[in-house]
Amino acid sequence: MKVTVSHQDSMKFEAKTEKSSFVIDCPQITPVEYFLAGIITCSATDIVLLPKNQGKTVTDLVVEGDAIRNDEHPRKFNTLHLEYSFNSDGDDMMAARWVMASLETYCSTINTIRDSVVISYSITHNGNKIRKNEKMISGGGSKIDMGEIESCPS
Repeated sequence: MKVTVSHQDSMKFEAKTEKSSFVIDCPQITPVEYFLAGIITCSATDIVLLPKNQGKTVTDLVVEGDAIRNDEHPRKFNTLHLEYSFNSDGDDMMAARWVMASLETYCSTINTIRDSVVISYSITHNGNKIRKNEKMISGGGSKIDMGEIESCPS
């Protein structure tokens, strides 16, 4: 994977990937907000694709992330809480497994930060809170194998 970032003017930068490009307009959206959005989107794609591979459908998916950062530099993430809310035609156990598989195995961005950030999650499935403030098994990368999944190329 290769990304090139070029200064445009003022605080605007263009990021070019091997497939596309986009403008980062600081301070409208900061690089850290893009980073957090990338983390959340990585997991959100799993929550759509894992059920699809099992013949299930997810609708109304919203994933909210709340990161707590150091007050002093370096202002890295200390904690990250992810709040998943979605409907599906799967049962609650399946829904929890999809989220756990994303967090523990499939989401590359979360697995990149997991050794240095305390990650927790909550899940609301079909309007019912099925997990609340669960801690992710951090460090070392556990593996929940749900087979090959189609994904956004990374």
